Amino acid sequence: MAGNEIILDVQSLKKYFHIRKGAILKAVDDVSFQIKKGEVYGLVGESGCGKSTTGRTIIRLYEATGGKVVFEGQDVHRLNPREMKTFNRKMQMIFQDPYASLNPRMTVGDIIGEAIDIHDLARGRQRMERIYELLRTVGLNAEHANRFPHEFSGGQRQRIGVARALAVDPSFLIADEPISALDVSIQAQVVNLLRRLQRERGLTYLFIAHDLSMVKYLSDRVGVMYLGKLMEEAPSGELYRNPAHPYTRALLSAIPIPDPQVEKTRHRIMLQGEVPSPVNPSPGCRFRSRCPVAQKSCADQEPKLREIAPGHRVACQVV
Repeated sequence: MAGNEIILDVQSLKKYFHIRKGAILKAVDDVSFQIKKGEVYGLVGESGCGKSTTGRTIIRLYEATGGKVVFEGQDVHRLNPREMKTFNRKMQMIFQDPYASLNPRMTVGDIIGEAIDIHDLARGRQRMERIYELLRTVGLNAEHANRFPHEFSGGQRQRIGVARALAVDPSFLIADEPISALDVSIQAQVVNLLRRLQRERGLTYLFIAHDLSMVKYLSDRVGVMYLGKLMEEAPSGELYRNPAHPYTRALLSAIPIPDPQVEKTRHRIMLQGEVPSPVNPSPGCRFRSRCPVAQKSCADQEPKLREIAPGHRVACQVV
């Protein structure tokens, strides 16, 4: 269960990429949110909206262009190498592609054991026992430790990625679209594994995905991103019952409903127009070119996140 203690505080985070002379890609642009201890925070949006870049900047795989990432009271981007090593034990990442994120030349045992060696957590027989235990924790067998990644299916490889992330006993996991590269039949197994581990170990998650039904199932609160900006944030149930931002409504209308009669009668919001370029975007609301309720004022001023209900924030002038 999530408490009231804030474990992660993201303050006006920016990550810009200089892609050519005079052109700046604003992948993450002034994003702020907080995550409480024991909570699952879902971050959703279309491909290219900046979700994964946000996660990678939080864990400092990318250096921030601006803003702050405060984890357990420390500014992550100001930590020295020794402090970073301690931080890396507390926060780990599960990557999107289980085929690319595992070294094909290393055995599964060495992949999981690498972090154990770096942090000098166990040696010899104790090290191997820890690796076997981690494999069993994610639903694999101890004998899998001697095999190579190519001998496993996508779902099994993602389980290995989860075991690797758990090897240093972290308190916070960033799951970067951990199911998007998997078959639909396997996705639920991995999500159930993540949910069980969160319950058993008291973990806190930043769960990045574009599958809104999975986010609803797993998350306590949800943030919706569009073109580098956070457009809406609310408790999961509130967001799915009362979406306020036009973009959120369009996203939720695209979720398939397994009842053919209901699916036939419901209204699907089809967005018109092209997605604007995140390279030097024009002023005003970034969604206005596709927004069905846009007004002239939306081009003049960029909307700020404001609270419309307890815990429910939205960046829209029309709402």
